[in-house]
Amino acid sequence: MTTTTAPTTRRLNTSKAMAEAIAQEMRANPEVFYMGEDVGPYGGIFGSTTGLFDEFGPSRIIDTPISETAFIGLGIGAAVEGMRPIVELMFADFMGVCLDQIYNHMAKIHFESGGNVSVPMVLTTAVGGGYSDGAQHSQTLWGTFAHLPGMKIVVPSNPADAKGLMTSAIRDDSPVVYMFHKGVMGLPWMAKNRRSVDVVPEGEHVVPIGKAAVAREGTDVTVVTLSLSVHHALDVADKLADDGVSVEVIDLRSLVPLDREAVLSSVAKTGRLVVVVVDEDYLSYGLSGEILATVVETDPSLLKAAPKRVAMPDAPIPYAHVLEYAVLPLHERIESAIREVLA
Repeated sequence: MTTTTAPTTRRLNTSKAMAEAIAQEMRANPEVFYMGEDVGPYGGIFGSTTGLFDEFGPSRIIDTPISETAFIGLGIGAAVEGMRPIVELMFADFMGVCLDQIYNHMAKIHFESGGNVSVPMVLTTAVGGGYSDGAQHSQTLWGTFAHLPGMKIVVPSNPADAKGLMTSAIRDDSPVVYMFHKGVMGLPWMAKNRRSVDVVPEGEHVVPIGKAAVAREGTDVTVVTLSLSVHHALDVADKLADDGVSVEVIDLRSLVPLDREAVLSSVAKTGRLVVVVVDEDYLSYGLSGEILATVVETDPSLLKAAPKRVAMPDAPIPYAHVLEYAVLPLHERIESAIREVLA
């Protein structure tokens, strides 16, 4: 008799899905450990290590001083010696105080050693605005990280991908920057996101790095995005469906490597492209331009209309809530771009 396993209906928020992946890999591999500011008994300010300290203790869930250069350097050294550290940079904005360790060491050691030394390290960091955190705690900056060769960059938008991409990142022999938007974590003290709690597979769950997902099938227009912008785009797609507009939403999930084929395949189907730049990253010199260049350099005839970019303007993110929401690429701007490209 053949038996089938019923699909899981267990639902987790994104922070719990991340923590579950970390715990499963720590149980399977004693070389995996986690360190950063407030990651121990507190569980991380975004819940990414909740419950891990109780199980693994202070030797593997390590609270650090507020010295990013020091503890990221420690993580790099541990990775070079064969361990698999996960190191949390609390906010991506703080990359400025430790960029030498990240880019001149973590990202380059493999290259500079002629491929003889690996750095199997995961650098996790929170990104995104919308919470009046000000100009130094609200940026995404994944375009900056992606511009610097030597690191893989992953950005989950939902709980299942958060678990699967974390598993892949920990197992990868390259340095991986794992960037999570505060707005997808499903924490009660943040703005509610109805998709931040969803079904997450139990046991081992792996999402390949560098493989985009079609978050919604469509035929009229392609929206390329990732992270919290996926949810904004899906909301707009739901609204436009009532007007007979079929929107396809591509969730990139990874910036490095970038799944260009998924973008080209969607644009070939719809013939139109709206690029929503991974929520709050800046317009100039970033992912939006890279996506457009991919299409134009490959086959500009795929485009039936001039594409549009919806991104953060090139200015510091305001603290005032009204001003912040005026510059964020939210529903109104996305809908306007879609309608304009279809006009």
